[in-house]
Amino acid sequence: MEQNMKPTCACQASRQIPSPPPALAEILNRYAPQKREYLIPILQETQGCFKYLSREAMIHIAHHVGVPVSKVYGVATFYNQFKLVAPGQHTILVCRGTACHVRGSDQLLRAFESELGIQAGQTTKDGLITLDVVACLGSCSIAPVITIDGKFHGRLETKDAARLVAEIRKGAGK
Repeated sequence: MEQNMKPTCACQASRQIPSPPPALAEILNRYAPQKREYLIPILQETQGCFKYLSREAMIHIAHHVGVPVSKVYGVATFYNQFKLVAPGQHTILVCRGTACHVRGSDQLLRAFESELGIQAGQTTKDGLITLDVVACLGSCSIAPVITIDGKFHGRLETKDAARLVAEIRKGAGK
């Protein structure tokens, strides 16, 4: 058998990774290559820029820090701060803290799910609205409370879900 044979299997061949998009390249260039300790800060900056972590971004990040893509994916799925699916143009966060729970946040969440036709953690088919829950928004005095794109709305009732969704859709021309 010849000593210098080229690999016949694609998994043994060195893989060429195309250049990352300019915004991701800029993030990666701020961190020394092959340094695993930069993985989480790079993931945070990447999500800050793109609003989520795409498969392609995770491949580039893995290559840059010198770890398998599975390691990057494992870290990204371990921490709930990271999103692997592009969020909608608008985000509704429903507080699930104790004060909000006692004052009806479960019913409020169900009203939003019904109005939007999605479950918490999902985005509407038109890509307009993402609905999610958080442990606490820290505004217990106005429970139950939600945020829409970071703006607080408190002392809500289930009937408010339809109005707030309609306002978002009207503002988006839908």
